[in-house]
Order: sequence, then structure tokens, then C-alpha cells
Amino acid sequence: MTSFYDEISRNKRDSYLLMLTVFLILIGIAYIVSSIFESTFLLILMTFISIVYILTGYYYSDRIVLAVSGAREADPKRYIYLHNVVEGLSIAAGIPKPKVYIINDDAPNAFATGRDPEHSAVVVTTGLLKIMNREELEGVISHEISHIKNYDIKFMTLIAVLVGLVSMIANISTRMLLFGRGNRRNGNIILMIIGLIFIILSPIFANLIRLAVSRRREFLADATGAKITRYPDGLANALEKLKTHNTHVKTATDATAHLFIASPLKKKISNLFSTHPPLDERIRRLRAM
Repeated sequence: MTSFYDEISRNKRDSYLLMLTVFLILIGIAYIVSSIFESTFLLILMTFISIVYILTGYYYSDRIVLAVSGAREADPKRYIYLHNVVEGLSIAAGIPKPKVYIINDDAPNAFATGRDPEHSAVVVTTGLLKIMNREELEGVISHEISHIKNYDIKFMTLIAVLVGLVSMIANISTRMLLFGRGNRRNGNIILMIIGLIFIILSPIFANLIRLAVSRRREFLADATGAKITRYPDGLANALEKLKTHNTHVKTATDATAHLFIASPLKKKISNLFSTHPPLDERIRRLRAM
């Protein structure tokens, strides 16, 4: 039988390792381009662009996500039941109560966003509130509270920003290598060819890493949520219900899909390209706790 702590430790270790890989890809692109053009200025420029991009994404991504998702603050009187659940589980988790938002959508789903426990929000759809009983709703909210407590909201924001940055830098670098006037010595031509292959493939690898990180953080949030409620079956039963319902949220996009408790998009061809691990595997792990 797997303990809460074993599950949490394993997922944290794997997630940080995957994030480090994305950093190394980004460093590799910058090094290749600056070496071919023999320009320290390019390396400094790429570093500056990266810092600005990361800071902007980090501080404003939650507002963008809430706006894009069509989320509105949940009225404390109309949704007092939801507010009470969020407040109670926040106290149990030892974090400030997040803001509570609602998405008017019949698809049952939920997500958390923000940059830290002091600047966070829990978002649920009206469809989720319709089908969950108290224990199941507590399971779902504990999962989202766990994302906040574990700083997944910060971690996933950074990884998403990094992957976007890799794609942007790779696109710029490809154009520079194809149409620029770098040093054309034989050694550099070979480096340029290798660099082009690496740069073209790097956004694909980086996105696969983002998806793998997302899947790992879902397992981690499941384990931590079970630890908070001390009742893994509550979340397991909620996931069983999500299996039988269409969780496709109309306002969800590829950029926000990884935030939800269950994939809000149409089913992917392979689990390798999915933002979430299979629900059956998540349920199996919860039942084994």
C-alpha cells in the first residue's frame, strides 16, 4: 500500500527533474545561436527577453486565465455551501482561503490558479455543483486546495511560461539561422545544421515535458487532497462520476487545459499528449491509500 508521503515525494522529485530539463533546453538554444553568430550580445538579449517574458507571465497569468475561462466571483450568499467547503478545507490545509469563482457550464470540472497561497483562486463549474455530494465536493476542492498548498499553481505557471518561451525563442532562432549572416566556416555550418535540428524539435520536447509535469502534479494533488480530508474515497468517488460525464468546458483552451481536475478538452489520441493521467489510474491509486 502506498502512503500519502511516498506519493507526494515521488511526484515532487519527478516534477522538478522535468522542469530542469526545460531549463536546459532553453539554455541549449541560447548557447547554440550565440556560438554560431559569435555574439555575446545575442546571449544577453535572449536572457533579457526571457526574464521579461517569465515575470510578465508569472504575475499576470492568473488574471488572464480567469478572464479567458469566463469565471466570475461566486456570490457568498448564493454559493454559501461552496464557500464553506473551501474555507473549511483551507483551514485544514493551513493556507488562507482562496477567492472562489464560478464558471457557468454544465460540464463538471474545477481548477485552481494564482501565484501563491496569498494570491490564489478556486474555480468550479455549475455542472460540478449539480452532480457532487458533500464528500465528493470536498474531495474535488481538497484536490484544488492541494495545488495551492503544494505551490503547483506557481510551478505550473512557470513551466507553462517556460515552454511558451522555448517555442518563441526557437521560432526566432530558426529564422536567424536560416536567413541570418552568421559565421559560415565549416565547423559552424555543421553546428548550424545540428542547431537547427535541435531548435526545431525543442518546442515539441518542451511541450511533452509540460504535459508530463502536468500529469505528475495531478497525482501529487490527489495524494495531498486525500491527506487533507483523510478520506481518499471522497475524491475517488468524485473521479468516478467525472468518468461518466462530459467534462469538456466550452471556454477551456490548450493553454488552460492542464489546470483542470479532469481534461476539459476532447480526448487525445495517446496519453503521451494528454494533460492528465488516466482517471482509472488516479482512482486506483486513491483506493490503494
